[in-house]
Amino acid sequence: MLLRHTPQETIERKALTINPAKTCQPIGAMYAALGIHNCLPHSHGSQGCCSYHRSTLTRHFKEPAMASTSSFTEGSSVFGGQANLVEAINNIFTVYNPDVIAVHTTCLSETIGDDLTQMAQKAKDEGYVPAGKKVIYASTPSYVGSHVTGYANMVRGMVDLLAVSTTAKKLDQINVIPGFVEPSDMAEIKRIAELFGKKVIMYPDTSNVLNSPMTGKFKMYPKGGAKTEDIALSGDSKVTLALGRFATGIGAKLLDTKHKVPCELLDLPIGLAATDRYVEMLKKYSGQSVPESLMEERGQLVDMITDMHQYFYGKKVALAGDPDQLVALTEFLISIDMKPVHIVTGTPGNKFERRIKELTENLPYKVNYTVPSDLFTLHQWIKNESVDLIIGNTYTKYIARDEDIPSIRFGFPILDRVGHQYFPMAGYKGAMRLLEKILTCLLDKQDKDAPEEKFELVM
Repeated sequence: MLLRHTPQETIERKALTINPAKTCQPIGAMYAALGIHNCLPHSHGSQGCCSYHRSTLTRHFKEPAMASTSSFTEGSSVFGGQANLVEAINNIFTVYNPDVIAVHTTCLSETIGDDLTQMAQKAKDEGYVPAGKKVIYASTPSYVGSHVTGYANMVRGMVDLLAVSTTAKKLDQINVIPGFVEPSDMAEIKRIAELFGKKVIMYPDTSNVLNSPMTGKFKMYPKGGAKTEDIALSGDSKVTLALGRFATGIGAKLLDTKHKVPCELLDLPIGLAATDRYVEMLKKYSGQSVPESLMEERGQLVDMITDMHQYFYGKKVALAGDPDQLVALTEFLISIDMKPVHIVTGTPGNKFERRIKELTENLPYKVNYTVPSDLFTLHQWIKNESVDLIIGNTYTKYIARDEDIPSIRFGFPILDRVGHQYFPMAGYKGAMRLLEKILTCLLDKQDKDAPEEKFELVM
């Protein structure tokens, strides 16, 4: 029966979430930390918390997510985890020798009230942090926000504890802070930026970390990730391009406040218009014209949209996922004349609601969205107004099966498909891949449902 018990009648719920459209802060913090070269994420809480976060990332990326834990016992849970963390820092640097330990809290350590700033300083004062090594940290209780919030808080920790200012005059280089996207997307975002011929400092960068090649040899720290010396230099850059307001805004603003690096808050470059805005900012701050190779990619995307438009026109779509991704997806779908009629995110925040309203308020049809929401609400909306396509993470497959609606895996987590970590959805090339996936999904459904006399060779 799966979810077929979901009632069609919607009732307001204030204190109950059913089938949440998010996961917890530490997962996002751990993912961001893995985007630093030679960094070991550390979960300051119980061993079970760390195991859950690691297993979720491992299942999504099909790569081992290395992390350590403070392994709270009953005593730590009552009296605090300072002794555990200080000992852990000593052991980690002694045994695993990372360049950076990135500590994030859990519900347990936050409820106790552990002070990470004081504990990290104590470990340093006692000589447990070797010269040249770093300990950074972020407050990430699971009962607040989501994995996107955790990612944002760890990015803020990177800026606060790694970035410095060394010159009065800004260097001719550009910072790029990508939002919560796949390693493949981060690689594509950086590739586009580097086409403009300027030094690009991008962090976090999980490419070649969570999509690294199989070599037959174990490496504790893959070759990818942003290097600490580059992150340090980001305080001297001329500008920061922050891609995805929810996941990057607080880090980019802190870089501005602390080191006077102005920031441009942009949507994730998913789709034509959002990628255009990213490219325009790169053009503006690099002083270079748009490379011909990039113009060719854009032209191919526009050609694909033209060829496929007849199949997209008027098709209704339900979306579930992270706010930054949903904003870009909504804009892109509207631009190709599809109808995003149900939009659900579990990440709280008025900014998302305002942005979706900006994108949809002049449409000639109603768009359902509320923040935060859950997949139970999405299912009820679909029961009241069906759609032609669902775009969301693996958990939306149950709704798709029960309602016989084609679906595309997009976002986090994706537990039942492979490829998202290798093939980007960002940039012009990513948008072409997304269009191909949408068209294939719609036409496969048409083939499946067509009676024999209408089963066409050419569609």
